[in-house]
Amino acid sequence: MARTITAEESDVARQLLARARRAMQQISDYDQARVDRICQAVGWAGANPETAVRLANMSVDESGMGSREPRRRAKVLGILRDALRQKSMGVIEELPDKGIVKYAKPAGVICSLIPVTSPYITPIGIAIYAIKCKDAVIFSPHPSSRQTTFETIRLMRAALTELGVPEDVLQCVEQPSIPLANELMSICDLTVATGGPAMVKAAYGSGKPAYGVGAGNATMVIDETADVKEAARNTAISKTNDHGSGCSADGNLVVDATIYDALLQQLQAEGGYLVKAEEKQLLQRAYWDDQGRRTADTIARPAAAVAAKAGFTIPPDKTFFLVEESQIGKQSPYSTEKLGVVLAVFKCRGFDDALDKVRQIFETGGKGHSCGIYSFSDEHINRLAMMAPVSRIMVRQVQSSSNAGTFTNGMPMTSSMGCGVWGGNITNENISLKHYMNVTWVSRPIAEDKPSEAELFGEFYSAAVTA
Repeated sequence: MARTITAEESDVARQLLARARRAMQQISDYDQARVDRICQAVGWAGANPETAVRLANMSVDESGMGSREPRRRAKVLGILRDALRQKSMGVIEELPDKGIVKYAKPAGVICSLIPVTSPYITPIGIAIYAIKCKDAVIFSPHPSSRQTTFETIRLMRAALTELGVPEDVLQCVEQPSIPLANELMSICDLTVATGGPAMVKAAYGSGKPAYGVGAGNATMVIDETADVKEAARNTAISKTNDHGSGCSADGNLVVDATIYDALLQQLQAEGGYLVKAEEKQLLQRAYWDDQGRRTADTIARPAAAVAAKAGFTIPPDKTFFLVEESQIGKQSPYSTEKLGVVLAVFKCRGFDDALDKVRQIFETGGKGHSCGIYSFSDEHINRLAMMAPVSRIMVRQVQSSSNAGTFTNGMPMTSSMGCGVWGGNITNENISLKHYMNVTWVSRPIAEDKPSEAELFGEFYSAAVTA
């Protein structure tokens, strides 16, 4: 049974909020140029090359998850690019033909829930977007990566102080707990929740506006027109990036039978280990408990460590698992979200069969998040887009990074992705600058734009008139 919040925790929450509001008031008259410079300073403090390596190592040492290579640093660069290219105060958009002018205002004090799988990149990105809009942020880290997140916030606060900016624009809970996080969500103006379903549900139940994200179960369709080498190479990158910790990492491949063997062979050349029949059950028991829940010590862990837990060994050059699968559903955990280096591979016979498997997979889990396709057939891409219950589809791209924006696609850069009504979220969009601000619409009169009733009602109006 969940415990209630203590008087001490309640006092901590209110002190954090009071300090955040004072800081917001102190920066309320900052102009765009000053705010942009602060964003640059905060981004550099947390993601300069030396610091990024140190924080990546600290994260792995603390939580045991992820990679020591700061591969996600590029996300900060992209977020900063997007933020600096947009206005965030005063007039941000004008629509003369509609007589509309839009003005940006701060959203307020933001409660940010930080996941264990991204304890330093996520808070940096959120800090940039929030400061750009002159918001303040109270970060609530995951207990298993608390020190990493706290150090990240400390570095960004030092950068604020260096510029004469009140450091309480960014604050971090020192002793995180579920009751304290719930209290912060209930008293802050907005919550940005990046994490598991329980966290997102709590955010939506806080009584305050919240941007939450749904679970992922990224599925890639690889049809007969695909470039097998490109598909295998991108899949390997996606699956091994930070040991598959991201919700966008490839989880399932649905492969046309005509190229299935060639792709499987190429995936092995890219570092995939083809799991033998007798090892499949061992891996499943290591990866999921009897209730089908993922075991914490296999999430975002190196393939060799997962294999050792399962009771078998793999060659040192193998970095992810290939599990041939034909069953889809709750009874088959390999068709669900992995958050690690396990990849399920399904053979399909024709594109209709591929679409049916995609439907079944998302009925099992991950609806609303994302899928992708390796194809040069516009018809196939269009058919997938028409039926897939997801918010984003990547075409011939590394799924794990592309969903959240890259320098070679037009997706807004972010660490948080809405999954729409499918995933129980309020938005389908990548959570980016626009979601950190309030907007005032100013409307001036325009020439009347009132169609005739004949135009509006069409044949039904005509029939009534002539009757």
